[in-house]
Amino acid sequence: MKGKTHLIIGVAIGTIAAMHHLPEQNNSLYYIGVAAFSALAADLDGPSILSSKLTKLSKFIRSFALWGSIIYFAIIAYMYFMSMHVPLLLAGGAIAALLIGLTMKQGIIRNALVSVIGLYCIYHGITNNQQWLVGLGIFIAWAPWLKHRGLTHTIWVIPMWGWIGWGLEQQLAINGLANTAMIGYLSHLIADTLTPSGVKWLFPIWKKSFKLKLW
Repeated sequence: MKGKTHLIIGVAIGTIAAMHHLPEQNNSLYYIGVAAFSALAADLDGPSILSSKLTKLSKFIRSFALWGSIIYFAIIAYMYFMSMHVPLLLAGGAIAALLIGLTMKQGIIRNALVSVIGLYCIYHGITNNQQWLVGLGIFIAWAPWLKHRGLTHTIWVIPMWGWIGWGLEQQLAINGLANTAMIGYLSHLIADTLTPSGVKWLFPIWKKSFKLKLW
């Protein structure tokens, strides 16, 4: 299912949660934000709305590396034919840029950028004694390297996601964020179950995809 659909469902869940808990007006955004992010988080195992900007950045980095290597080698060639000394660092940089441009796929660069965000969350969580943020960081850093609709699309993630939401709930002192997070994440799995590919809810114990046709 498309990311925009998951986002709309997440926003709807957050809005309902906000109305149910009757929070102060400023708190409504927390429910909507948590639900929306939770509804999209499962797709961090591939290109998604959450990583779309990083996909564009990774494309730029790959192109920059290729063009950079061309410039590097042009400078090296000029220095060589002019009988000038070629610094080892310059030669190494040219080779490194070429290897990045030729061997690293755009998806790998994007995954690495997402993982960097996850590592930052882990660092911030450790330094501020926020265990839930450490857990979120581990998920963000780990998810991009998984097969799409694999472990992130299983029932086993729901309690872990609820624990992350509970930690945020305790920190902000806003009741219902944990349940909102779990329902938001669960909505993603249910929505994808309605698609032809289905969802492997019990992977890796049971690798069969569950599909539900409404018509």
